[in-house]
Amino acid sequence: MPNQIKYLKEEKAKLYRYHDKSQVLMELLWGDRVEVLDETPVNGRIKVHARWAKTAYIDPDVLGDTPLLELYFIDVGQGDGVLIVTPERKHILIDGGYNRKKQPHGKSAADFVDWKFVKDYKQDHIKLDAVIASHCDADHYGGIWDLINPKETYELGTSDVRIKNFYHAGVSWWKNSSNSRFLGKKEGGVLKDLLTDKTSIRKGLKKNAELKLQGEWAKFLQCVLDSGADVRRLSRNPEKKFDYLPGFEEDKETSIKVLGPIEKILDGKPTLKDLGSNSKNTNGHSILLRLDYGKSRILLTGDLNLKSMQYILKSMAGHTQELAADVAKSCHHGSDDCSYEFLQYVQAGATVISSGDDETHAHPRPNIVAASGATGHQKVVKDKMITPLIYSTEISRSVKIGDPYEVNSKNHDTELGTVDICLTNEWRTRISYKHTSSGALNPKDKTKSMKYLKVIGGIVYGLVNVRTDGNKIICATLNEGKSKWEIKKFYSRF
Repeated sequence: MPNQIKYLKEEKAKLYRYHDKSQVLMELLWGDRVEVLDETPVNGRIKVHARWAKTAYIDPDVLGDTPLLELYFIDVGQGDGVLIVTPERKHILIDGGYNRKKQPHGKSAADFVDWKFVKDYKQDHIKLDAVIASHCDADHYGGIWDLINPKETYELGTSDVRIKNFYHAGVSWWKNSSNSRFLGKKEGGVLKDLLTDKTSIRKGLKKNAELKLQGEWAKFLQCVLDSGADVRRLSRNPEKKFDYLPGFEEDKETSIKVLGPIEKILDGKPTLKDLGSNSKNTNGHSILLRLDYGKSRILLTGDLNLKSMQYILKSMAGHTQELAADVAKSCHHGSDDCSYEFLQYVQAGATVISSGDDETHAHPRPNIVAASGATGHQKVVKDKMITPLIYSTEISRSVKIGDPYEVNSKNHDTELGTVDICLTNEWRTRISYKHTSSGALNPKDKTKSMKYLKVIGGIVYGLVNVRTDGNKIICATLNEGKSKWEIKKFYSRF
């Protein structure tokens, strides 16, 4: 028989290395999955597997049978990556940051998903019920590509990745005899060449196609086809009732409502409003979703911008209450190309900003951090502010920095035999290295004196955890200095 699966019912609890000693391995967080290896208590503790600990011990009184809705806002540097685990144990990945090769830290959402399935669940495969590319920019689909690209899966603990459904926003990178990279035909104020299903992808990948899929986006979509996933475009037609993500309809325990992009049918074909430049259109037509579980609401916004937010508000006249949410992912990494009015309708209790290091966008912008607080749902208890809360994956990240003082190589081969080399002159010792800026196609070679270099002894990624039972909501980040969870708690207002 398979081992029992339990879930932590306390906000946090200690996981011990031994059943009879006080050595703490880690703190577990509300809703954490715990596999019971032996339910017979020894010194009041039972043997379990949890997170990365293959064998550990815990007080059985802190375990329950009820799973939560879990959202992991992954620190992918510049970009977005959100893993959703529903109480029904379905898994949805929305975006993934740049692929590893374009990341200064060499990690993408694929690595976190891999950890979740291989280390936390102890499974020999990754199974995602839905994968969603909110739009066709590389800082969003790259980490998904790492999961399904056979040339990159060597980085994973398993090469067996199963994706049931792939969803996209429709706006696509194309090329033809006249344009090396564009978004297709624009006529009458609309974008007409929208990507749709598998047939649309296959047609765009043909060598003799008049309109061909372009660049890395084309290579990524080829991997999507090869994965065997069903493919579908998501949008909302304002003339119809709200659509839902298939399998997450209104009558389901966990529902996911599609609020954007807003489509318009012309001559029997779907189109999207032309918002101006390429970036305005790719970002502005991001997939906009509202995830509901119990009374709780989470709004997931992609890279919406001012123009698209204003258009969404106009199209939702009379229904703007649909935007209200307990938790919201900040649009476009905290860019100030944002509608204050839109944020007023959202009135989030907690806002999570996904932004990265070593990039030129200066995200998050201070006025948007302020706007997210000013428009957030205000809850004050005993002269203490409970909400709004503002989180940033970039701020939550930390590094352990040290000063190098010696470089050595044992048994170094030379023409005269093997020698031990030790370099201690910080001024004369030159170190060459590769530097990758976020999103850069190629790393740059650089050389500096050891005196002016720092050693990164470790990185604590800025993962932001959001969990709810449908009423109580917690937001948690790890305090790496104390190896403890910093938790903020509030309740849904819906």
